[in-house]
Amino acid sequence: MIERELEVVTAEGEMKTFIFHPGGDGPHPVVLYLMDAPSIRPQLKDMASRLATAGYYVMLPYLFYRGGPFREFGMSDEDMHVRRDLMATVTPTNIISDAEALLAVAAADSAARGGNVGAVGFCMSGGLTLALAKAMPERIAAIASIHGAWMVRETPDSPHIGLEAAKAEVYLGWAHEDPTAPAEQLDQLRAAMDAGGVRYRFDLYTDAVHGYAPRGTDRYNRFASEQHWERVHSMMRRNL
Repeated sequence: MIERELEVVTAEGEMKTFIFHPGGDGPHPVVLYLMDAPSIRPQLKDMASRLATAGYYVMLPYLFYRGGPFREFGMSDEDMHVRRDLMATVTPTNIISDAEALLAVAAADSAARGGNVGAVGFCMSGGLTLALAKAMPERIAAIASIHGAWMVRETPDSPHIGLEAAKAEVYLGWAHEDPTAPAEQLDQLRAAMDAGGVRYRFDLYTDAVHGYAPRGTDRYNRFASEQHWERVHSMMRRNL
């Protein structure tokens, strides 16, 4: 397994990005692996690496770069406050230019294959995968939102608006009674996907909470997490 990091130059700065891919048998399909609110940490790197072992070129970017240099966050009150401010710097609009910069880097790497691209998002980045599918319908072929947050927003760039533009297959993993993704938003999102003709699969977990996928926390739910891996692998095989 090849693991490396580089600075991806965007219109707004330098975005540290961690790249994972097998050492041989390439080139490999590209998957954009979008961080959750706790930011990039060992658990998320392990998950990106696990996906890459299945034969993918996985790009894990530090999406908070607009607010300052890369850092790992703890659970102190100070870190939580800083993290909340940084989350506001990541939007369904500016993720598009970030993705364009990432794909330009991948296009120059012989280990990365052109053509269809996948995207996986967690928590705050779940809706960002929908934004990418709408903005890049000819490239983004499969997306997964895992315990996604704020999927329906009161902004013109809300992820649930304009889904008829997307061509990607979509997987949604949803935790029951998630305060960041209430049931009424689920109903709105599903109605929007139906109206837009989106191909999607949906799992609702009544015994899991927001943040169920990464190991190493008291939110981890083994069944829901392993099922998300099954769904993601199956969808990526079909589309990439």
